[in-house]
Formats: sequence, structure tokens, C-alpha cells
Amino acid sequence: MTKRIMRGVQDIRTLSGSVDEGTIPYKAYMKISILEMEKFRRGKERQSALERVRRIDQRFLDIEAARQEIFSAMEAKGIRRPIPGPKGPEEPTAAPRTTTGPFKIRY
Repeated sequence: MTKRIMRGVQDIRTLSGSVDEGTIPYKAYMKISILEMEKFRRGKERQSALERVRRIDQRFLDIEAARQEIFSAMEAKGIRRPIPGPKGPEEPTAAPRTTTGPFKIRY
């Protein structure tokens, strides 16, 4: 005699757990909505950043114009334009690492 395994309703296989999340319409629409909102926010951030860059560029032009006005006024009074001198001392650079340990304090 062969042994037969008794199976019940719990052993019936279904496809209910294998549904693709992208095929459920309301979830797909929600994902699209979230992506559209992010795209809108990023667009606003981009516009804001471009406006800030435009204002900075305009300020550079204003500074250069004011600088030229000052030099023109100085030259009208007979004062020569200053010649830029040698640059100051260079910034100190970090010494090369001589230890292989993770951390060392130099005094």
C-alpha cells in the first residue's frame, strides 16, 4: 500500500501573492503622481538656483563698473592707478603623512 498525504484547503496554491505591484492601477498612478511632484519641486529648485546665479553675475558687473568709476575719478585728479604688488605669502600646506597608523597628533 502506498501512503497518501492528506492535503487540505491550506495546501491549494494560488497566484494571489505573485501580483506585480506595477500592474495594480492605483499604485501605478500613485507612483506617477509622486514622480510628477518631485519633478515639479526640482524644477522650482532649478529656477531658484538659476535666479541666484543671475543675481551674482549682475553683482559682479556692478562691482566692476563701480571699480572703473573709482579708477576714473582717481585718474581725473591726477592720481595714477595702483600697480598690483607681489602677492602675499602662500598658504601653508599640510605636511605629508609619515606614519602608517590611523591617527597621530603633531606638536
